[in-house]
Amino acid sequence: MSATKVTLRKRPLPSGKITLYLDFYPPIKVPGTERKTRREYLGIYLKKTPKTLQDRLDNQEKLRIAEGIRSQREISILKDQYGFVDKATAKMDFLAWYRAQVEKNNKNWAFAYNYFSDYVGGQCTMGEITIDLCKGFREYLLNARQQKHKNKPLSQNSASGYYSTFRALLNIAYRDHLITENINDYLEAIEDTETRRDYLTLEELQRLADTPCPIAVLKNASLFSCLTGLRISDILALKWENIEQYPDGGACLRLKTEKTDTETTLPISAEALELCGKPGKGTVFRGLTPQMTHYRLQQWIQAAGIEKHITFHCFRHTNATLLLDQGTDIYTVSKMLTHRNVSTTQIYTEVMDKKKREAAESITLKKK
Repeated sequence: MSATKVTLRKRPLPSGKITLYLDFYPPIKVPGTERKTRREYLGIYLKKTPKTLQDRLDNQEKLRIAEGIRSQREISILKDQYGFVDKATAKMDFLAWYRAQVEKNNKNWAFAYNYFSDYVGGQCTMGEITIDLCKGFREYLLNARQQKHKNKPLSQNSASGYYSTFRALLNIAYRDHLITENINDYLEAIEDTETRRDYLTLEELQRLADTPCPIAVLKNASLFSCLTGLRISDILALKWENIEQYPDGGACLRLKTEKTDTETTLPISAEALELCGKPGKGTVFRGLTPQMTHYRLQQWIQAAGIEKHITFHCFRHTNATLLLDQGTDIYTVSKMLTHRNVSTTQIYTEVMDKKKREAAESITLKKK
């Protein structure tokens, strides 16, 4: 591809003045659009017929300035920095561009967008994306409140996830020449903190299954999560069309998980399929609402005599820990949970690592 040549040109205007502009050949792409352009008007005007010495000197000075701009543009283009493009991009609505990226990704991107929009007061141009602004957003997240529960602080792990998606956004902006510097080189990630993962033992799960629940669909969906490891978001969205039969018997789920946007096929047991009820059309767990998974869920768990703090998400932890406890290899568990990395699944091995427990018992003060 030949290098772009930048030429300073003049165009007479009806007013009698001459406007100066830069002519790019071949044309260069305007970021954020599919449009290419050959011209940049400089907003510099010459007098067509200078009548005085001062008029002539003014024209010369303006030509000198315009030539300087032309030279800068050519150098920046040769360096692949697109100086002209940067100037136009600086005025772009960063939040509008951010929203367009959110639509291509999962809900974590939407949450991160909401926090950033609050941080900048709902207004931000591309030119305002600086190292200091991005460092400030990191501190903002570390001290932010939850969006749904303003009286509760945002957890560090949530802040870590949102800042991670924001940094991914910065990578896209740099890749597409919307910002001229890789800001991530100067940013420090927010580290995750180790969190307690409560789960049900097999005995507790069986006891819960034997305990009546006033809301049948809540009980069925909860036990289904324990048997499959599905998140509440995926259970709420589960439709009968997602359940298919294997040619040689048995059933599986074909779905795209909401959190990781991952297409997957998950075999399910006959017990799990039975919890879905009579096959039909539309939503499988019809009538289930997110509100049921809070107070109503706690009532049922307490009725089963379980004193642990168990949330609906703990059913996913239950599935993972029981699979590992039964000897399922970690790679298979990772695939069943639709984890992107096995390292995420390894967290559960810390909970149910029999070798560690055996090692703890190997040293004794009692004589055999």
